[in-house]
Amino acid sequence: MAPTSLQSTYKMVSGYEIPVIGFGTLRILTLNWQHRPPEITEKVTLKALETGYRHIDSAKYYANEKECAKAMKKSGIDRSKIFYTTKVPASSISYEKAKEAIKASVEDADLGYIDLVLLHAPYGGREGRLGAWRALVEAQKAGLIRSIGVSNYGIHHLEELEEYINSSDVGGQIAVGQYEIHPWCAREDIVAWLKKRDIIVEAYSPLVQAKRMDEPVLQNLAKKHNKTPAQILVRWSLQKGYVPLPKSVTDSRIVENTQVFDFELSQEDMQSLNTGIYAPVCWDPAKDARL
Repeated sequence: MAPTSLQSTYKMVSGYEIPVIGFGTLRILTLNWQHRPPEITEKVTLKALETGYRHIDSAKYYANEKECAKAMKKSGIDRSKIFYTTKVPASSISYEKAKEAIKASVEDADLGYIDLVLLHAPYGGREGRLGAWRALVEAQKAGLIRSIGVSNYGIHHLEELEEYINSSDVGGQIAVGQYEIHPWCAREDIVAWLKKRDIIVEAYSPLVQAKRMDEPVLQNLAKKHNKTPAQILVRWSLQKGYVPLPKSVTDSRIVENTQVFDFELSQEDMQSLNTGIYAPVCWDPAKDARL
């Protein structure tokens, strides 16, 4: 059953709750690869919070942790009511570098704790990946982080990590797996692996970076439900049981992307979005055979 409102949550294996839609902040600082003023991130994140979002997805690589945190503080919303995510960058996937990155992220946000920290990608080789995971677990035990997980990990990376968790005294639980997921990059094999273990699946670029909005299947569903193609895509993600992370710098679209709880896609509608096409619009470390 799909969630019923923007305030709905899922419970993670860590015991904490995660809101069912997050506000993505990737590339808010850039427009055609030219830098926007940092205040833009703060402004649009504050708008998202005013709209009702309670889940902000940042990353050290995005260079906007401070701005996201400033918006959270300016919102006047109690810290405990906002779920904040950041990520250890791909360049820091080793024990020592991950420790440094986590410490810097905690200090930059200055929020007391971080709700979720993910390893951004499976770089660093086996030793680096497992070392970075150990750094996450230690930070979690120290109370700096509440939940931990991974992003862009292929099944072989996931199984490597699972074996490490089960066979070492490091432990930890993968609470979240974050991936580019939409009808043209469904990742059903990875999703099945995660769901079997009750790991929350987050979907970044759920709107396919607006590159598929003219697809006939989306246009037909938008007309049928009197919704926009973007709303159809967010609803698809929700009905799949994912946590979509739509982003926008336009106030009206920030609001629009939340107006997805007053309609339902039928089984036929959902099947029509089963494209069978594998066409990611972002990087794809999960499928990189070199890693």
